[in-house]
Amino acid sequence: MNISSWVKLRALTLPRPDPRRLEAVLRYVERNVALPVKCVVIQVLFYYFYFSNWFDNVTRFKPSLNQILPQDFVFSTVRSLFLVYVILNIGVAVLMIRMKHLPLRWVQTTAYSSSLLDALFLAALTVVTGGSGSILFWVFVGLILRNSISHPETFSQISLNILTSACFVLGGTLEIVMRRAEIGLLDKTVRTALEQGPQEINAEPFLLRTFLLLLVAACCYGLQLLTERQRRIEEESRESALRQEQLHATGRLAAEIAHQLKNPLGIINNAAFTLQRTVKEGKTITQQIQIIREEVDRSDRILTELMGYARLNEGRVEKLDVIQEIESAITLVFPPGARYETELIRDFSTDLPALLAQRAHFSEILVNLLQNAREALDGKGKIWISIKVDEFYSLRLDIRDNGCGIPPDKVTRIFEAYFTTKAKGSGLGLSIVKHNTEMYNGTVAVSSIEGKGTLFTVKLPAKTVIRFRK
Repeated sequence: MNISSWVKLRALTLPRPDPRRLEAVLRYVERNVALPVKCVVIQVLFYYFYFSNWFDNVTRFKPSLNQILPQDFVFSTVRSLFLVYVILNIGVAVLMIRMKHLPLRWVQTTAYSSSLLDALFLAALTVVTGGSGSILFWVFVGLILRNSISHPETFSQISLNILTSACFVLGGTLEIVMRRAEIGLLDKTVRTALEQGPQEINAEPFLLRTFLLLLVAACCYGLQLLTERQRRIEEESRESALRQEQLHATGRLAAEIAHQLKNPLGIINNAAFTLQRTVKEGKTITQQIQIIREEVDRSDRILTELMGYARLNEGRVEKLDVIQEIESAITLVFPPGARYETELIRDFSTDLPALLAQRAHFSEILVNLLQNAREALDGKGKIWISIKVDEFYSLRLDIRDNGCGIPPDKVTRIFEAYFTTKAKGSGLGLSIVKHNTEMYNGTVAVSSIEGKGTLFTVKLPAKTVIRFRK
C-alpha cells in the first residue's frame, strides 16, 4: 500500500475514543437505556409466548393433513431460544451493572456480544412475524443506530452493523424457505392457488430493505466521522493555544533567570581573573581562585543550557504525525550514506492520535534516544522501535537495543545532567530527553541488563496540560 492510499484510509477511520468518554457512552446507552428497554420487551414477549394465542393468529395455513408444518417447528424453536436469550441477558445485565469494577475492554466485549445477541434473536422473531415484510424491520434500524453510538471504533462499528444487516437477511431468507416448504406440503389444488395468489414471493422489497439498512449504517458512520473530526479539530485548537501560551511563559521565565544571573557571573569571572594575575606568588590563593573560575565556568554552562531552554517561546506547537517524526529522526541518526551495520525493527501501531507539541522538542527526544542506542551498539546490532497507544490514551514509545547495557549502579543516574558513561559523552542527551518529556506531563523510564541491552520507554499523553518543572 503506497503512502497516498494509506493517508486516504486513515482519513476514513474513526480516531480511537477517549477511554473515559467511551465508558460514559457505554454506561448511558447500554446500561441506563438498553437494559430497561430490553427488560420491558422481554416481559411483553414472555406474555405473547406463554399466555396468549399468538401462535394461532400468526399461523397462515391450516392443512387438512395431520402433520407437523415447518412453521410449527420454527415457532417452537423460537420459543425455546427466547429462554436462552433471557438467561444470557441476565448475565449481560449483571456485568453492565458492575461495569465500573471491570476493565473497559471487558465492558466493550460485553456490549458487542449483547448487540449481536439482540440482532440474532430479532432475526428469529422476524422469521415468525412476516420475514422481510415484518414490522420488526424498523427495530433493526434502531439496533444500527444504537451500535453506531455505543461502538465508536471503526472495526467494531462496521462489523457489528454488517452482522446486524446480515441477521435481517438471514431472517427474511429463512422465512422464504419456510414458506416454500410449507406450501409444498399442501395438496396440489391449494398449492397452485397460493403460488399464483398474493402469497407469491416478491424479492424487491426484501432487497430494498436490506439496502436501506446498509445505507443507514453508512450514514451513521459518515456522520460520526464528520462530527468526531470537527470535535477533534476544535479540541486540538484549544489545547494547542494553551500549550503555546504555557511554553511562552516557560521561555520567558528561563530567559529572565539567565539574564539576571549571567551578568553577575561574568563580573565575578573577570574579577577573579584580575586577582589571579595580581597575586602570582600566593600559591594557595591562586589555587582557590582557579577553583572559583572553574565553578563559574560550570555555572555558565548550566545557564547557557538554560538559555537554550529559553528558546521555548520561539517555537510553535504543531499537530505532529508521530510515525513521520520517528522516520525523520531515524534518517538523521542513521543517514543512508553512513552504512551503519545496524538493523532497525519497526513496530508502529496504525491507530495513533496526533501529538500536539513543538517539533524540536519531540525530535530531540527521538534523536537522543536513537543516538544513545546506536552508540551502545557501536554501529553493529539491532534496535527495536515501537510506538502504540496504551490504556491511558498515552503514546508509548519503546526504543530497545541489544548492546552492552548499563551497569546497575549507574542506571539510576543516567538522567542527571552532565552524568555520562561514555568517554566522549556530554551527559546532556538523556537529561534533555527527561526535561522535554516532563514538559508535556509525560514520563521516561529505563531498564537495562548489562551485556544484553537497554530499553527506554517514553509516555506522552495525547491530551495534556503542560506542567512546569519545579
